[in-house]
This record gives sequence, structure tokens and C-alpha cells, in this order.
Amino acid sequence: MPKQYSLEFKTQVVLACKQGLSIPDVSAKYQVAKSTLYRWIQEMHLNEDESAVVDYPALQRQNARLGHLLQIIRLSKLIDEAPLRKRLEILARLHKQFAQYSVHELCEALNVSRGTFYNHIFRKADRTKYLEEQQQLMLQVQQIFDDSKQRYGAEKIRAVLAESGIRVGKERVRKIMKELNLVSIRENAKRNHKKRQEYQKQNLLNRNFKAARKNEIWVSDITYFRIKDYALYLCVILDLFSRRVVGYRVSRKSSTHLVTATFRAAFQDRDSPQGLTFHSDRGGQYISDTFRHLLQESGVAQSFSNSGRPYDNAVAETFFATFKKEEAYRREYSSEADFRKSVDAYIRFYNEVRPHQTLAYKSPARFEELYGAEKTQGFEKPCV
Repeated sequence: MPKQYSLEFKTQVVLACKQGLSIPDVSAKYQVAKSTLYRWIQEMHLNEDESAVVDYPALQRQNARLGHLLQIIRLSKLIDEAPLRKRLEILARLHKQFAQYSVHELCEALNVSRGTFYNHIFRKADRTKYLEEQQQLMLQVQQIFDDSKQRYGAEKIRAVLAESGIRVGKERVRKIMKELNLVSIRENAKRNHKKRQEYQKQNLLNRNFKAARKNEIWVSDITYFRIKDYALYLCVILDLFSRRVVGYRVSRKSSTHLVTATFRAAFQDRDSPQGLTFHSDRGGQYISDTFRHLLQESGVAQSFSNSGRPYDNAVAETFFATFKKEEAYRREYSSEADFRKSVDAYIRFYNEVRPHQTLAYKSPARFEELYGAEKTQGFEKPCV
């Protein structure tokens, strides 16, 4: 069995060769074959041209110290307690910044398998590429959506992208639209239209039929009365403050023109009042674009009764009931002209003579006179 020599002995013998002794002398002195000496010198990377000698005992001590440090780190389990994702991020940074460390050394130091590390690197590269493509795709989806004036949904946007050579699935486009909060107006156009319509038809009175001044709130309605074989329609507008009929008109047609003509005449007669609210039911004449635009141009706020709630317009309904009981049902009309004369006469009577219970038994005209004369003296309307 070959004789075993310690590292310290080998180092001492090689150093003797380096200090000037010949190979034969060293061989004889230390009883080591010359071939063995040459092999030791080669193993220790020493030759006759080298100008330095490695201190192998110092290297051994340093290696032992580093081994102890590594053992302490392992025993502390600090590395193992760090989340794997965090260790992978640290490895990726070190691998990029310090080329002198191999992947094997890095992974062994942080106790991560090389397979796991390589998968992380590849996935990160793929994810970065995907995110860049996704960002570009989001910009294109937004542009197509805006160009369509918010009309296109996911399928149409996908088709436009395909025409440009960009092949993506409808579901991916839908997810991008959701992330960007892009909603096609086609999908909820009807619902939004109904919401706008309902908002525009809000009831501003809510059965509070009190007004603090003239021309603050007008109420209006249409009724009909049959004369022989045809019907005549009567549209009236009353001022809630004085209950005065400020406008009325008779027509053979219950049309938008009937309402607009009645309002125009009343608005002019009352000197185009400002801050006016106009309340009615939801009849087609009142909700027509023509009439609503007329009110908007006149600076008038529009209010509507709730659907199927006649009491929401009780003042106008009450006027018609009173007119029919006190006038129309008591007469036999021979013609349209006869009916018109009857309406003219009754409304003059109603405005100027007939006492009104809610006005402390004063006529509407007299009540407005008192209001005009005493408003500077702290006049208050009697409670209705």
C-alpha cells in the first residue's frame, strides 16, 4: 500500500525545492522518490520560473474559517426562511450583475435548485414580452373604441384588429375592455336612455301645491268635451300662487301645437317670467321634444306627475271638475263656437269673480292685486 503523506509534509518538501535544494538532494533528505516530487510540484502549480510561493497552511486556515461561516449561515436557516420568490429575485439580480459567479454557485449559496432558477428566468422573460405586447394591444383597443365613438364591442374590435394582422381572441379583448372600463353604448343604450328619460321627467312638486309668489309654478292639463259627433279639447295653465288661469286654448286636436300655443300666449301675457316651473302629467304633448325645447329656450324648469298618479296634478284636475260641474254639464252646446264662448265666459268669471276657498275666499284676480299691493309689507299667502 502506497505511503500516505500529509499536506503539511508535501508543502514543506516542495518549499525546500523552491529554496534552492536540488531534486536529488530533497529526495535523499526526505526519502521521497524524485517522480513523486515532480508530481507534487505540478499539483501545487509550482515550477522553477515562479517568483512566489503559496502559503498552503494559511489557505487551509482560511478555507476552514469560510467553512465555519457557511455552516453558521446554514444552521441559522435564515436563507431557508426567506420566501422562494424573494430568493429567485435576488439570484436573478446577482446573475445579471456578477458574471464571475456560476449559476451552480449562486443556487447552492441560496439553496435553490438550478431547474427552479432557470424556469424563473425563462418565465420572467416571457412575462416581460407578454406585458409589452399587452400594453401595445391596450392602446390599440382604446384607439379603435374611441374611433367608433364608443359603439364597438369586443367582437367588432377583434375583427378590426384582425384586419390589421393582429390575431387575438375575443375574450382577451373583452378583458382589456373591462380593465380599461370601456363599455359599448350599444350594450346599455336602452337602459341609459330610459334612465335619462326618467331623470328628465322628475316630479319637482311631489304634491306640494304651494307657491310663494306669482309665476313661480304653473300647472297644466288637457280635457275634452264632446259636442254632437266630435270632441273639443281644452288646455289650461294655472298659476299655483293665485289659482288664476293664465292661459287656455280650445282645439279639435289634442296636439303638441295646442300645448305650445297655450304656453306661448300665457308666457307673453305674464311678461316672460323668470324662475318658472311648469308642471303637468306625462301626456305625449307635454313630453314631446318640441314642447320641452320650448321650455328650455324660455328658461323654464319642467316637472311631471308620476305615471298613473292623477293626484300629482290635483290642482289642474280640480279646475276641470269644477268647470264641468259649474258650466259645461249645465249647457247644451250647438256648435264649437258656442262652446268657445262658454269657456271664455267661465274663465273670466273664475278669475275675476268666483271666490276661492284656498285664497281666503278671494278671487284669483283680487288675490294677485292684494299680493302686488302688500308684498312690500311682509304679505304672506294664507295657508292652503
